[in-house]
Amino acid sequence: MDPIQTQFHDWLKEKGVHLSDYQISQFETYYKVLVEWNEKMNLTGITEREQVYIKHFYDSLSVSFFTDMMEKRSIADIGSGAGFPSIPLKIAFPHLEVTIVDSLNKRIQFLNHLVSELKLTGVNCIHGRAEDIARQRVHRDQYDMVTARAVARLAVLNEFCLPFTKVQGNFIAMKGSEVVEELEEAAFSLKELRSKYLHTHRFDLPDQEASKRHLIVIEKTAATPSKYPRKAGTPLKTPLVR
Repeated sequence: MDPIQTQFHDWLKEKGVHLSDYQISQFETYYKVLVEWNEKMNLTGITEREQVYIKHFYDSLSVSFFTDMMEKRSIADIGSGAGFPSIPLKIAFPHLEVTIVDSLNKRIQFLNHLVSELKLTGVNCIHGRAEDIARQRVHRDQYDMVTARAVARLAVLNEFCLPFTKVQGNFIAMKGSEVVEELEEAAFSLKELRSKYLHTHRFDLPDQEASKRHLIVIEKTAATPSKYPRKAGTPLKTPLVR
């Protein structure tokens, strides 16, 4: 391992995440494929190698610092973009069955290529709007854990993501900025979507100045009412707020 990989490995080890040499090599392949494809489509504004390891890979794996991933079997990642956080989680925890939903087909093509290059199994990349996919029986109320990383405000994310979450499962919203105002705004949507706020985990990315992160953990308490999610586009235009 080179110094960047060694640092990445050691930071994760401190958090109880132990990566093999093969898994470290998968992250390096991920970096190379990401940068290669980023030249022809907009996947990330962060391409400097050390920053990708910290701000994308480490940040994605932060979910596992506060959640026992060995207790999770199925996860859905909504609006995954370049595969964050689900692909890093899959690399670190190969037992996971991962479903990725993204509305842009070019990103799904990238993700399918990436999955092939990383030799991952148990990853299903779906092109479509979350509001439409969540109405399919095979996905509705099905996943142990659902994630979304900096996609939209929480009141909107709840309607995108909670329909995928199984009862007593968790939706984890990954945020950068402070979340108190978003949580207050999202109270009505949580009630409507039969869920409750559990906790916000706050932490700093290593070796970074002013890189605060917040993980909002929500538990689903009952099946999603049939009227949700509303038709595609409506949650963004008219969020569930009062």
